[in-house]
Amino acid sequence: NLELAKLIARKGHHVSFVSTPRNIQRLPKPSPNTLINFVKLPLPKIQNLPENAEATTDIPYDVVEHLKVAYDALQEPLKRFLESSKPDWLFYDFVPFWAGSIASKLGIKSAFYSICTPPFSGFLGPPSSLMGKDSLRQKPEDFIVSPPWVPFPTTVAFRYFEIMRIVDSLSAENNTGVSDAYRYGASAENCDIVVIRGCTEFQPEWFQVLENIYRKPVLPIGQLPSTDPVGGEDTDTWRWVKDWLDKHARGSVVYVAFGSEAKPRQDEVTEIALGLEKSKLPFFWALR
Repeated sequence: NLELAKLIARKGHHVSFVSTPRNIQRLPKPSPNTLINFVKLPLPKIQNLPENAEATTDIPYDVVEHLKVAYDALQEPLKRFLESSKPDWLFYDFVPFWAGSIASKLGIKSAFYSICTPPFSGFLGPPSSLMGKDSLRQKPEDFIVSPPWVPFPTTVAFRYFEIMRIVDSLSAENNTGVSDAYRYGASAENCDIVVIRGCTEFQPEWFQVLENIYRKPVLPIGQLPSTDPVGGEDTDTWRWVKDWLDKHARGSVVYVAFGSEAKPRQDEVTEIALGLEKSKLPFFWALR
C-alpha cells in the first residue's frame, strides 16, 4: 500500500495515508519532500484482542477475526476524516469493505486496491458469488475445481487441504459476522474502479476475466517493487545473494517464500526443508 502511495505522490498528488498508529510507526520514514501525510486512526480496544495488536503479523490466525472487529469500528472516524479532508479519491483494501460505500455517500470516487494476483482474484469470482447472492459455491469442494466464469483451462484452484485450513474465512459465523469472502466481494462491488497488482502483458486472459466479473474498469499497476534505495548494512548481504544466483543457470534455482501472512508451524517448516533437501535443487528461501 505504501509503495502505491509513493508512486501516486511522485506524480504530484497529495496523499493521506490512513492507518493505525503502530502500523504507521513500522513504516519507513518518508523523505522530507514527500507529498504523503500519515494519518493515524487509533484502534479501539476490543475484547480478546491483545494490547498493541494492530496487524495480522502481531497475532496468531485464530485471533485475526477480533482484529477485524476493531477495524470495523473505524467506520465513523474514517467518515469524519473524509468529510474534513474532502479527497478526490479513496483507495482501500478488502478488510474495510464498507469504505467504498462511505466514499460514495460523500461524493468521493473510490478504488478497491487488491494485493491479490489477477489469477487468484479471477478464481475468487464475481461479487455476487462472494457475497452469497448465488448458490455456485456452497461447500469446500466447490473451491477445488475451476469455476464456470473462467472460460479457459487452468490449474488455478485450491487443493482440498488448503481450502479446509481457511474454510472459516468463508463463513460469516465468526465474531465479525462478515466473512472474508463477503468483504472481498463487497469491496469490489462498492468501488468505481478495481486496482490490482499485476501486468496485462503477463496475464491478459485473467484481466479479461476480471473485467467480465466486476463489470467495471480494472487498472493494472504492475508488481510495485520497493522504491527505497538499497544501502546500509544490507548491501553486502544482497550482493552475496546476487553473486550466488549468478553462478546458477537460468531457471535452475527454486525460490521459496510465503509472504508476511503465512505463519507455518515448526513441523511444517521442517517438512518444507526436508522436501527441498530431497529435491537436490539449489534454492533460495525467504523465511521470517
